[in-house]
Amino acid sequence: MSPTTEETSRAAAGGGPSGGPGGGLRPGGGRLSSWRVAIRIARRDAWRNKGRSLMVLAMIALPIVGVSAADVTIRSSELTAEQKITRDMGAADARLTSAYLGPQPVFQSPDGNETRPAHDSGDDSDGAEAGEPAPVDLKAAIPAGAHWITDQQSWVQMHTKSGLLSTEVRELKADDPTAEGITRLTKGRFPAAPDEVMATAEFLRSSGLHLGSSVSAYGFDRSYRIVGAYELPSDLKATQLDALPGAFITPYETARKAAGADASSDDLSYLLSVGRDFSWPMVQQANTRGVTVVSRAVLLHPPARDQVPLYRAQGTQDLVTQSGAKRAAAVAIAATIAGLSVLEICLLAGPAFAVGARRSRRQLGLVGANGGDRRHIRAIVLSGGLVIGAVAAVVGTLLGLLLTVALRGALEDYVGSRFGGLTLRPLELLGISALAVLTGVLAAIVPAITASRQSVLSSLTGRRGVRHANRVLPFIGVGAIVLGGAIALYGSVRTDDNLVVAAGSAIAELGMVAVTPTLVGMAGRLGRWLPLSPRLALRDAVRNRGRTAPAVAAVLAAVAGTVAVATYAASSDRQDRDDYHARAPRGVYVVSTGSNQGRDLPAVRAAVQKRLPVSGRADVSRLAVGSRICDMYSSQPGCGAVEALVPKANQCPSQAEDGVASLSLAQRRALVSDWRCAFDTGNAAISTEGNILVGGPAVLHALGVRDGAAERALARGESVLFDRAELDHGTLRLQIDPDENTGGAQDGKLPPGARIVALPVHLSTAHRPYGIAAVLPQRAVASAGLRAVPLGSLFTTSRMPTDEQRQALSSDLAKIGTDADTYLERGYQSQDGVVLLALTIFAGLVTVGAAGIATGLAQADAEPDLRTLAAIGAEPRVRRTLSGFQSGVVAAMGVVLGTVAGVVPAVGLRRAERHHEWDYYHQTVDRGWGGAGDIPHVPVVLPWTTMAMLVVAVPVGAALLAALVTRSRTEIARRAEA
Repeated sequence: MSPTTEETSRAAAGGGPSGGPGGGLRPGGGRLSSWRVAIRIARRDAWRNKGRSLMVLAMIALPIVGVSAADVTIRSSELTAEQKITRDMGAADARLTSAYLGPQPVFQSPDGNETRPAHDSGDDSDGAEAGEPAPVDLKAAIPAGAHWITDQQSWVQMHTKSGLLSTEVRELKADDPTAEGITRLTKGRFPAAPDEVMATAEFLRSSGLHLGSSVSAYGFDRSYRIVGAYELPSDLKATQLDALPGAFITPYETARKAAGADASSDDLSYLLSVGRDFSWPMVQQANTRGVTVVSRAVLLHPPARDQVPLYRAQGTQDLVTQSGAKRAAAVAIAATIAGLSVLEICLLAGPAFAVGARRSRRQLGLVGANGGDRRHIRAIVLSGGLVIGAVAAVVGTLLGLLLTVALRGALEDYVGSRFGGLTLRPLELLGISALAVLTGVLAAIVPAITASRQSVLSSLTGRRGVRHANRVLPFIGVGAIVLGGAIALYGSVRTDDNLVVAAGSAIAELGMVAVTPTLVGMAGRLGRWLPLSPRLALRDAVRNRGRTAPAVAAVLAAVAGTVAVATYAASSDRQDRDDYHARAPRGVYVVSTGSNQGRDLPAVRAAVQKRLPVSGRADVSRLAVGSRICDMYSSQPGCGAVEALVPKANQCPSQAEDGVASLSLAQRRALVSDWRCAFDTGNAAISTEGNILVGGPAVLHALGVRDGAAERALARGESVLFDRAELDHGTLRLQIDPDENTGGAQDGKLPPGARIVALPVHLSTAHRPYGIAAVLPQRAVASAGLRAVPLGSLFTTSRMPTDEQRQALSSDLAKIGTDADTYLERGYQSQDGVVLLALTIFAGLVTVGAAGIATGLAQADAEPDLRTLAAIGAEPRVRRTLSGFQSGVVAAMGVVLGTVAGVVPAVGLRRAERHHEWDYYHQTVDRGWGGAGDIPHVPVVLPWTTMAMLVVAVPVGAALLAALVTRSRTEIARRAEA
């Protein structure tokens, strides 16, 4: 007998490790002493079997690492009220700004975000001109003896290596003690002269400049040298320059105004250090001068609501509530994933404890032979889970803390904001550690019960005995699946409570786990059609369901959670994509101007074609009425307007003179399916009166309209209509008002001088492409006696323009001095691609890990069978092939079942959101606010790519990895202990 076994025997018999009295596991011993000896035995067994212990330790500790790291990260990113104030106003006691209402008394909220005139009359007699309040003297509100500095911003076009970049220029003496905390210098030094600036890292990256470079603004002949780099702790991605007060903004605005260009900056604010609290009465005193104050003391200790005049003037108001569907869904998903994670650890660690108990069954038999009963054996196995869980708690928590410290910079850069500090919540970390201990104990419960039921004789002789499948568990599992599915279905159809859906889905998941052993047994029938190695692997998995089924269930849980989140993310992404209203096809560059009769357009078009990869161009014009000096939407005398008339039969009933008041509830609900009420809410590629463009067939190509009949209609001089609501017996009727100031039609009569023009049109199959209602050819405009003025162009590109190309174009447009609007349609920018990829990688790693664990346990448990194969002449590669197929079988069964199970909660959550959105929509329709264009759209999209990678790539990868790391030859067997 080995010394270790002798120590175990003595401890079990009642003596300590040295043979003296110790109150061991004999029935008469105390409960506390029995647990103390059980923990000692478990600790020695864990130390003796380091490989298995490390494997279980890693399984329990890895989630603890993630949870503890997430806890420290979230808590560190949450700023305190003091930290938020410091990042906004530094060390100042208050920030003074104008209330934009002139030097008249105002009321403000304690945080300064809301202001209103103190007098409802809104008397602005102090203003220099009607509609423009007089300037506010901020210095008059500064207390005597206070130290102050100014803070001012302005957006400017700055020259870069590639062209021009829109940049925020700030004038703040950042090295003043009052401003400490607003900025953080990272390189170089603070500006010390009027011709020096410092720049944020994002500006340096985008502009291609560096410390020591000279930078200048467009239209301003003064240059500045970059002497330092800094960051804004709350906005690391800001593109900003900082100069000394008075060094840039004032001379820049003076130069721009002298050149006849527009130049404006944000209002000036003052940062005060008064040496004491800037109290609420002092804030109210400043309000009497039209000054708004953000006070540190007031923010930290706000006054009672009845002491705020603004709230008294407003009275009691109902708060606007927002839909909590997405928030509840996120909570439900997080709770489901947390529960499945604990379940997954238990399922993976449980077989390891079971195999460990079987490997130590001789020692457990000695415990029984020396007077120990079943509860003592259970205590020993449970103590193994307790010991490993406690070690995993300490290791996981420390690694989580170290991981957060190591990745802090990367995390801050990702979220675009610095942490307030490394914030530790001892109670939360203690709770996370307790979860690890609890998980270890839970994972050892089933192996402990199984080990305690073995007879002493079978334990000492090493016989496994006959294992019978549990016939009750499958029925319990099926019942749980049905019950959970019914609860999830009820939650998604009858209510909009996502937590009900999550609870039902979790019950169904547990039911699926319960029936996994039966499904594994059913899969064994496929072995008759398989070659030798996969047949042996499948039969071994079926024969040893005690370790195979938990591993398959663990893979099921991991994959189910991943598929659920991936399905929900893909569905949400599709909803956001469908709700996105593009202004033009992707890659189309739009140029438009409604002023100066389009005189700058030739130069602008040449610049675009020079700088961008243009593959096609479609020039468009607009209908113009009145004087030739009138700009679009001009209300000057002599400037007219064009309006497309909708026949009365095509008008939505809710647009009648008496509105929805005359409609019954049934009629309001009927509007949902009425095509006349499907109002278009998209953004027009180029905005015009009535969204009508003048152009040729090239316009249709630029808009992505593939309608040969429409192209032929434009070629022969016929107009093309995209909105059938405006179709009036084959024509488009336009009301031409020579002077918009004459007012609209009265009692069905046209305004003085107005006329109606009817143009024959071809109704296209495309419905209002990018908000455009109609395209009129120049021939039709001329025949109707109308006038067309150049408006802009639609440029198609062969590839998406780069940032450098766009900066160079901005520089050229600035040199032209045009006021043309430009827009590049980049399409919907999805962020879920990275999320889905990360989820797939995570599920793949967990699946490979679970399959590897199951394979390692299978090899440890089936070592005699492998030796038998070697003894009868099996080639060495059979061992490697068998190991690979064992891993592949576990991964394949778990991935397939998990994929099916994971779709259920995601579909349920989406259906619950759909139910919520429809309830809200029906309420708006019943009140006459909704129409056909507001119908909720909550799609359910399955991530086929993610599921394909899981179902195909992961099992194959797990099998190949297991085969590669498995040794081909077996070790020489040791002599069995006597």
